[in-house]
This record gives sequence, structure tokens and C-alpha cells, in this order.
Amino acid sequence: MSATAPLPRSPLPRDLAQHLDRLVEGLDAASLWWLSGYAAGLAGRIAPAPDARAAVEPDAGARLTVVYGSQTGNSRRVAEQLARKAGDAGFGVRLARADAYPLRELAEERLLYVVISTQGDGDPPDDARALIDFIGSRRAPKLPALSFAVLGLGDSSYPQFCLTGRKLDARLAELGGKRLFAFGEADLDIDVVAEPWTQQALTHAREVLKTQAPATNVTPLRPHVEVQAWSAARPFRAELLANQRITADGSSKDVRHLELDLAGSGFDYEPGDALGVLPRNSEPLVAALLDALHLDGDAAVMQANAVHPLREWLTSKRELTRLSRPLVATLAARSGSTALRELLQPEHGEALRRLLETQQPIDLLQRYPANWTGEALVAALRPLTPRLYSIASSRAEVRDEVHLTVAHVEYATEAGTHWGAASHWLATRAAGETVEVYLERNERFRLPADASRDIIMVGPGTGVAPFRAFLQQRAAAGASGRNWLLFGNPHFRSDFLYQLEWQAALKAGSLQRLDVAFSRDQAEKIYVQHQLREHGRELYAWLEAGAHLYVCGATTMARDVEAALRDVIVEQGARAQEAAEAYIAQLRDEHRYSRDVY
Repeated sequence: MSATAPLPRSPLPRDLAQHLDRLVEGLDAASLWWLSGYAAGLAGRIAPAPDARAAVEPDAGARLTVVYGSQTGNSRRVAEQLARKAGDAGFGVRLARADAYPLRELAEERLLYVVISTQGDGDPPDDARALIDFIGSRRAPKLPALSFAVLGLGDSSYPQFCLTGRKLDARLAELGGKRLFAFGEADLDIDVVAEPWTQQALTHAREVLKTQAPATNVTPLRPHVEVQAWSAARPFRAELLANQRITADGSSKDVRHLELDLAGSGFDYEPGDALGVLPRNSEPLVAALLDALHLDGDAAVMQANAVHPLREWLTSKRELTRLSRPLVATLAARSGSTALRELLQPEHGEALRRLLETQQPIDLLQRYPANWTGEALVAALRPLTPRLYSIASSRAEVRDEVHLTVAHVEYATEAGTHWGAASHWLATRAAGETVEVYLERNERFRLPADASRDIIMVGPGTGVAPFRAFLQQRAAAGASGRNWLLFGNPHFRSDFLYQLEWQAALKAGSLQRLDVAFSRDQAEKIYVQHQLREHGRELYAWLEAGAHLYVCGATTMARDVEAALRDVIVEQGARAQEAAEAYIAQLRDEHRYSRDVY
């Protein structure tokens, strides 16, 4: 294929661009023209065709760049909203996910806004690891011409609240950048901080870029993307088709397989995506809280210009199963408790962390009596946020259904039974009832575009959910790549989730290898990371042959798995620790090492 002009810079990740090159290799002109029309038709479903000027990216001095690092999609949404508003205001805008941002261009930036989350207790989101490492390293350039601002998203239940954003903000200033306005810290009620931060960002952009109010014919350099019809603010009501316990009666775990009807939703989900669920707190918990505080559930309460009965606030709008640092601080002030005030001091960070992890709001509200009004209680509690569940099905297999794998959180305490808000809500629904849901895409957790690539899936417990979807999709597509699943749980007899399906896949040839780790079936506890080490030679051989590695599950498990991966690379590759770290970083850069952790 010849060309008379240079091709525009590709927005695709390197592995997808290489795959595209292989696909079009050898096609004649007629085939290429047909392919371009087909691609244009697909793009038309997402957004109107951009003006030709939109393909010309403005130089660094005339644009603002918005970079986001997101684990669950919240930072992405805020960044997209900022970019959209900036485009409407006539600015040249470049929006980039952190792992797609060209690090070599940082030195050229003149105006940079970063929206970044903190994962768990102080970790960066997976898609921002390379960016954070680069900016924190000696290779980072001096940035005397840069103006910047950072918005951090986090969860104040963790002592290291918004740590990733704070570190990035400080480092950009250390490199010589000019901080335009103060670092923003957004808790779970994101919009309270994100909206004024966005307005500040737009105001400062006009000053930095010397842009006047746009004329009516200005075309944004970044075309609008159609906003998905269903969202957390406007969820789809899906009918529950099935709610089946898939752990045996003797198990200490109550894991449910749920099937929901999405007919009419328009959800076109892919393996790797998540389903957002809007939960409701249980009636017994709400009643216990009202009784403990001697409050009237029918009393009207106003908060943020909304008026609802107190019982409704507590049932569907406020968090009752997760304790937060701000609530501890409010309770310390209202109760006058010296113990709580001391717990909030920096030197007691570990004790506070344990408290936040093991206690629920009702525990402390009962233990430290105080005078509460309905208004004060609603103001002190955090908003009830949606919960995300990895989708356990492929549309190629189930069509207009979606399947979930949910561990029902329920345990006894001295204060009474405790539940997980969403897991209890889902586990107690019956077929025919409806659940409010929306789709949360996860572009970082996708099957290889090249179906001949091997995949290795590490998913203990309910972390196996997306890999059920992966196998369904690969089988339906006739993928030639091999599939290796590593699964773990306490007991073989009671906790082997989807056992019959994995055995059927092995027999059918759609699953080539299955390794299991049942931690309590022998004296020595065995976990999936032990299986990785035991089969290190095969693991390394698969990776060297181009396999993609996926990990899904709890953050602590994912850390142990990465440590095992590092050890395998050191041993099997005869590499030093530093070289093993570089190997893992390269896997991430090539989108061959993906994690979905929580």
C-alpha cells in the first residue's frame, strides 16, 4: 500500500495497532475502502462524524491535556466531563488514560489536569502505575513551563486517603510545575468536590491559554461521545431470573449465581466489564439504627435541597455498612469521647485502619452515645454508593442476560448480625423481583485482540467470575489460543465454584489447563500464588510465548500473586529482581498483564 501523505498518529494501544496492521496486510484497494466504510459505520453509532479540523491535534501551547487514572471508572467519568466542557468552551483538548499517555511528551505540556484515584490503602490504579513510576523517577523531566492541577479520588475509610493524588501533586510541583489551585480530595460523594474543581479548572484554562468565549461555530477538537442512557443516576431495572447458591450447605461461604434479564436495556457488554448495582440497606439494620438513636423514621429530613423521610434516607441513600473516618470524627465531637479523638491522631493510624475495617456505623453509634437529630445523622453518613460486580457471562452465550457471582456477606457480632449492603440485597431477592443496574466498562481488562494468544487466568473465590465470561467468549469465537485457569477457595467439596462447567470445558477442549488450590483441605494452607510458584516453569514458558496474564480478586491476593510472578521470573528467567520488575512492567505496557482488583 502506497501513500502520498504521512498517516496520522494512531490513538490505538501498540498491541492493537500491530494487530490491525496484520489484519489489513495484503488487502487490495477495494477491500480497504470497504473496511474503512465499515469502521465509519461503527463509529457513527458512537458519535457524529467529527469535523476535519478535529483530526488536527493542537500543539502543546494551545491545548489542555486531561489525564486520568481509574480503577472503577469514577476518575474516567470526571475526566470525560471536564474534557467535554472544555471542548464546548472552545479549548483544544487532549484526553488520555494514564497508560495511553505518551510519557515522552510530558516535558512539552503547558497545561495539564490529572484526575486520579487511589486504590485501597494508598495504591495507584493499575492503569496509572507506569505514569506514577515515571514521574517519581530520575528520568522525569523538569517542568518549568507546566501549569497543572490534580484531583484525587478516594475512600476516606482508608487512612491513606487520596495518597496517590497527593504524591503526584507534590511531585509535579517538585519538578518545577506551577500549581494553579489546591489539590482536590474527593471522597465517595465525588461531585461535591469534583464539580467545583472542574469549574476552577475551566476558569484557569481560559487564563493560561488566553482563550476568549467561543463563537457559536467553534467545533470542539474532541468530538462528543454519546452519553450512555443508563447510569448510576438513571439505572435500568433488570428482572432477576435466577438466584442460586453455588456453595454446598457445609460451606462457610454463601456464594450466589445470579442471572438478570437485560432485554430492552441496550447493554452491549463485553467480557471484562462490570455491572453496577444500586443496593438498599436491610430493613432490620435501619430499624436497629433508628431504635438505638431514638429517632422517628417517618420524620421528614432535608439534605442538599432534597426532602425524604429519615427511613428512606437510611434505606436507599446513606451508607450503613461501611465506617468512614469523617463519621468517626463527627461522632468523637458529638459524644465527647477522648478515645475516639485519640484514635484520629496520626500515630494511631493502624488502630484506626483496623477499626474502619472491622466495625460498622451502628457499632460505634451504640458504643458512644450522643444526641442526634435526623438532619445531623444524614449529614454525617456518607452517600450509599453503587457496588461493582465483574460480569460472569458472555453475550455470545447468554444473549440478553447478564450473570453475576456474588459472595453474600453475613456474620454475627455482639451488636447483632452484620451484612454487606449490596450482597445482602442481591442474595435476598427472589426471581421476578427487579434490581437497579448500569454498565461499567473496563477497557483495561479485555481478552487479546489476537485470538491465537494464550491466556492465563488467576481467579480465586468470586474472582473467577470474569473468567467464566472469558471462556464462554473464547469458545463461541473459536479462539485457537490456549486457556489456563488457576482457582482457589477453602474446600474442594463445598467451595469449588462452577466445578461442572470447568470440567465440561476441559472435556470439550475449550479449557486446556486447570490448577486448583483449596487452602483448608490439608494441614498447610495452599493458595493460588503457591500454584504459580509450583508451576513456574510452565508459567514462564507461556509468558515467553506471548500469553496474556489476568488476575481478579482481592487486593491482598493480587499483591501475593505479583510477588510470586516476580519470583518465577527471577528463577526461570535467571534475572535479577530489578530485571524481573522491568519484565512485569513490560507485560503491563504491552497490555499482557491485567488486574481487576478490589
